[in-house]
Amino acid sequence: MKKLFWGLALCAALAPAGAGAQVEKKDVHIAVGGKASLYYLPLTIAEQLGYFKDEGLNVKISDFAGGAVALRAVVGGSADVVSGAYEHTISLQSKKQHFQAFVAQGRLPQIAFGVASAKAGQIKSLKDLKGLRVGVSAPGSSTHNLVKQLLTKAGLDPNKDVAIIGVGLGAQAIAAIKSGQIDAISNTDPVITKLEQDHAIRVLADTRTVKGTQETWGAQLPSGCLYAPVEFVQKNPNTVRALAAAIVRADKWIAKAGATDVAKVVPESYLLGDSALYLFSFNKVKEAISPDGLISDAGARATLKALAAFDTEIHPAEINLAQTYTNEFSRQANQKYK
Repeated sequence: MKKLFWGLALCAALAPAGAGAQVEKKDVHIAVGGKASLYYLPLTIAEQLGYFKDEGLNVKISDFAGGAVALRAVVGGSADVVSGAYEHTISLQSKKQHFQAFVAQGRLPQIAFGVASAKAGQIKSLKDLKGLRVGVSAPGSSTHNLVKQLLTKAGLDPNKDVAIIGVGLGAQAIAAIKSGQIDAISNTDPVITKLEQDHAIRVLADTRTVKGTQETWGAQLPSGCLYAPVEFVQKNPNTVRALAAAIVRADKWIAKAGATDVAKVVPESYLLGDSALYLFSFNKVKEAISPDGLISDAGARATLKALAAFDTEIHPAEINLAQTYTNEFSRQANQKYK
């Protein structure tokens, strides 16, 4: 029966749309955690430049404190699609909840971990993080997973040896580290770059670049994507195809854009009152943004291996990676927007 379900889901997802195919669900609600982060820049570009409307969709985007919170909105039924980290589709499957990623926004995690400058002198190695207060966007988010990875590699217990505090992905996170509310932080840009420029932190791990990602995870890992319950993908293949097309179009626009082009499109609030900072941050993470919306097969395998290293509930032999993502919709979008 399970094989039949997945077979039907796959057939529905791969069915050709045909010319002028109508979306099954015109009004789509996307939940995201930290929309202003460069991690989700393609989502904002697709929204601001009207790409969703061009595909026949009315998209509502609700912003939450972190990816884990955004995911709960979809699990609870108040939103249709998550704009979040690919890795969550694997974690969900381990809990018998089946979600599928269908277009990538990022090809690298784009998260950095740093300690407050006031504490930097005490941190000789990752083992010295024991007992500290660590800020993440939200518990259970991809920023939290980076902390778990680092602590596990250092021989610490990520569930016991540090205190995890949710601080969001914006000005609140910056204030948390500067006020001494937290001792270390795992976050994305422009938050991390702002803290670096203000000499408020010392970065210990950086996945905003290919080199840093290889050093931290041992492989390039896909990051932000759009994902939804498999049932939603099965029932609404043309809607999913339209969503993927809008994001792929945004990915391609970003690949050709300069920092000033981006700054002119995003809402002014994204700049955190410092346009120069935003421009600098974009240039630091541009290589981490997906150029085509495709999720790497090798990256998916590496993500599973990385998660299993610190999450005892994930057993690689029991995970069917082919059910956690599909590139079919992104491939079609790349044919449409060459």
